[in-house]
Amino acid sequence: MPRRNASFTRGVSELLILRLLSDREMYGYELAKAVQAVTRREIRLGEGLLYPTLHALELGGLLRSRRESVGGRPRIYYRTTASGRRRLAGLTEQWRRASAAVSSALGGKAHA
Repeated sequence: MPRRNASFTRGVSELLILRLLSDREMYGYELAKAVQAVTRREIRLGEGLLYPTLHALELGGLLRSRRESVGGRPRIYYRTTASGRRRLAGLTEQWRRASAAVSSALGGKAHA
């Protein structure tokens, strides 16, 4: 089984979370399913990565949350802030440059 690069995984998770939450607010489980859907099930964010990342992004002022009771159970919805949208723009640009560089090194065409 291949080892995962924790720093890379956190960076990709942050990028995907900010991207998806820039479209609309979502709660954790909904967000995890959305990541799977947009990545064609190639990336799955487990609870051990998803919730700590959401909390860190919120503490950093990149996300806001609100609580709502659904069926008698509390649900926390997240959405990006203006700072989160600026961070997303920066991460997106970094990702596009890195993706183009790796594609070039592999002899393929850039897809970004």
